[in-house]
Amino acid sequence: SAHIELGRPALPPLTYTVFCLRYQAECRPRRSFRGGPIRLTEKRWADLREINRTVNLAIEPVRNELGLSGEAWTIHPARGDCNDYAVTKRHELLQSGLPAKALRLSVLKTASGIGHLVLVVVTTKGDLVLDNLNEAIRPWQSTDYHWLKIQSANDARFWYEVKTPGP
Repeated sequence: SAHIELGRPALPPLTYTVFCLRYQAECRPRRSFRGGPIRLTEKRWADLREINRTVNLAIEPVRNELGLSGEAWTIHPARGDCNDYAVTKRHELLQSGLPAKALRLSVLKTASGIGHLVLVVVTTKGDLVLDNLNEAIRPWQSTDYHWLKIQSANDARFWYEVKTPGP
């Protein structure tokens, strides 16, 4: 499927809850009739590519060696890991006018089994992945990730398991 299918409700990552205490405006429900998949116009595609590229270049990658105690999701840090890239990209795209319903953080595991966070942009052509490990913006189903959970489109404070696509 071009779009990620939701499974059962899931707990948000603990570090996301801490992020929301620190950046309340990023997590508050946005009461708007706008939302859902965005049309991927040439300008929006250019904006997605520019923000993905700019954020990937702006943050010096640092692996979190401390586990959960070392997690602090931060917008626009000088140095950071996947969480910082993903929340910064979401912040920038919200600032550019994209609706929150189309910008969803997702927890997954890489092919090597490492926990990872990406930003998923929901478009009328399918769900696209903005990732600090890959410069290219790719459809979610063309990644080699094991998808675990994703934010709700209706309220960013709620998360759902990702249904594994069938054969």
